[in-house]
Amino acid sequence: MRLGIKAKQIGAVTAIVGLSIVLLSALNLTRLTRVALHESEARGELLAKAILHRARQVVTVTPDAYSALREDSGLRAILESSIYGESIIDAFILDANGIIVASSDRTLEGDQARPRGDLAALIGASAWDQLMVIYSRDGQTLEVRQPMMLGPKEFGSIRIGVSTLLMRQELTASLRPAFYTALAALVISVLAAGFLAQLVLRPIHVIRSGLTRLGKGEFGVTLDLPPGDEFSELGTFFNNVSQQLSADRSLLAGQKAHLQTAVEHLEDAVALFNPNGELLFANPAMQAVLPADTIGRSLRGLLPHAHPYTQIVEESLGTRRSRGPVQARIDDARGDAGDEGDRLLMTNVIQGKDGELVGVLLVVRNLAYLSRMQSTLAYSRKLVALGRLTAGIAHEVKNPLNAMMIHLELLRTKLRAAARQPVPQAEPVAAQPAGSAAVLAVARRDQPAPLIAQGAIEHVEIIESEIRRLDEVVQGFLKFSRPEDLRLQPVRPLALFEEILPVIEPEAQRNAVTIHVECPPSVPPVNGDAGMLRQALMNLAINACQAMPNGGTLRLVASGASRGRVEVRIEDTGVGIPPENLQKIFDLYFTTKDHGTGIGLSMVYRIVQLHDGEIEVQSTPGRGTTFKVLLPRANEI
Repeated sequence: MRLGIKAKQIGAVTAIVGLSIVLLSALNLTRLTRVALHESEARGELLAKAILHRARQVVTVTPDAYSALREDSGLRAILESSIYGESIIDAFILDANGIIVASSDRTLEGDQARPRGDLAALIGASAWDQLMVIYSRDGQTLEVRQPMMLGPKEFGSIRIGVSTLLMRQELTASLRPAFYTALAALVISVLAAGFLAQLVLRPIHVIRSGLTRLGKGEFGVTLDLPPGDEFSELGTFFNNVSQQLSADRSLLAGQKAHLQTAVEHLEDAVALFNPNGELLFANPAMQAVLPADTIGRSLRGLLPHAHPYTQIVEESLGTRRSRGPVQARIDDARGDAGDEGDRLLMTNVIQGKDGELVGVLLVVRNLAYLSRMQSTLAYSRKLVALGRLTAGIAHEVKNPLNAMMIHLELLRTKLRAAARQPVPQAEPVAAQPAGSAAVLAVARRDQPAPLIAQGAIEHVEIIESEIRRLDEVVQGFLKFSRPEDLRLQPVRPLALFEEILPVIEPEAQRNAVTIHVECPPSVPPVNGDAGMLRQALMNLAINACQAMPNGGTLRLVASGASRGRVEVRIEDTGVGIPPENLQKIFDLYFTTKDHGTGIGLSMVYRIVQLHDGEIEVQSTPGRGTTFKVLLPRANEI
């Protein structure tokens, strides 16, 4: 069983504390053992000296020394009191031949004394030997020996018996509080080790949690570690790596999405098989050829063995070499009508780093569709050329219009100067010179020159207004026909609403329109050009405000939709659009406004198309209009 870092740390601290307790307990035990031995020796020596003192008094007054010792009541009392010592179990006096003369146990008097160990020898031994003797299973009885001298000659000895079992009990009683103290210290050390391990390992838990979140694909995972230690440096390094991974994942997700979109929208049928011939992937074009529930099934179980798809894939799997392009005739592969025709088959063998076979990629191209595509491309080139030609013509039209505007301004200046001249008196026709002067005289007689200039200025202003309108039409046509470069990026609908609100609020206030924005934070971002989408939504919102001249409510709504899209709705409670105009509102130059250009909704339609989106309109005269825009959702990991 593998232990975690916390368990190892607790175990290590506990082991260190436990080992320290054991060592200290051993040292304490040896000290207590030595003290117990010395105390037992001191008690024995004290008792032996008391016996010796009484024996000297008895022997000096009695000729028969042994009988006197045996019969002396005072000596007998001292011997019998020996059994009340803490570790002393007996005491007796021996003669020179080792016969018990007097004893605390009268039944032993006259018997030969049994040999027993010397306590003084055990005291001089090592601590280990002392512990081995005291803690031997049956225990031993050791002696404190005191010789008895009668003059220069030893006539006997005093023996005090000391039991190691009683010393063991004494030591055990002394060690019991120390044992409880050591046990309490061990428990406290385990709890302290657990707390310290939790405190020390907290940064590791934080890092592990961050790695788990990072492994689940979360973006921008950061660690909040206290500064000033090694873990803070590790946290900074982790945050940098997390930011780099997030950037890489975003880029990879975009590339993956583009690749998946490209493969799914390919008209070529694409399929991937593993080395066993089982289908791993098929794009919609290939799935239209194969039966349902094909993923994981063998190619032979999908199509007959004689089918060109089966043959070319099995040949590539067998030879581990790419094949094609090979042209083959497909005759109703699934029994569905319209599935026949000439196909161009190609296989590409995919190998790993070590050269092993990973799979085979099958690409099937419909030659009939290719011919149609070539015709479409040729037609598209013609349309592009026509668009360039019309754009060039529109550009060339702008130059004369600009010149006409300049000369109209000059003409208006001269006419205004003529209009400010005083009105001359009418003269007879006969007094005027012949030719053009006579005509001018007639004109002056019929109408003064300033009045003529004033009328001409009105005509000039009408011509200027029409030229300006024609210039706006040309400008709109150029803007509509000029190709745009899309800068696609994730754009949040709420940010678009917030950007257009300051622009449309003045128009809404003029028309007493109340604006409501409904865009929850959970609405995903769309994949689009922020500037172009902002222009489209602003055009729709301003049109909605202008459609409510008597006040109303404008709702800007965004929500998630099916098929990986986001729905944006612009709803008003205005006058509505007549049913006969619904099919024409997106046509270029179509407008129902007195001073409209008919370009705004056309630009909105074109922007939505450029974003691979859809736009729908629902309107009821007198109740309001709703524009619903469906835009592709941005890819996020």
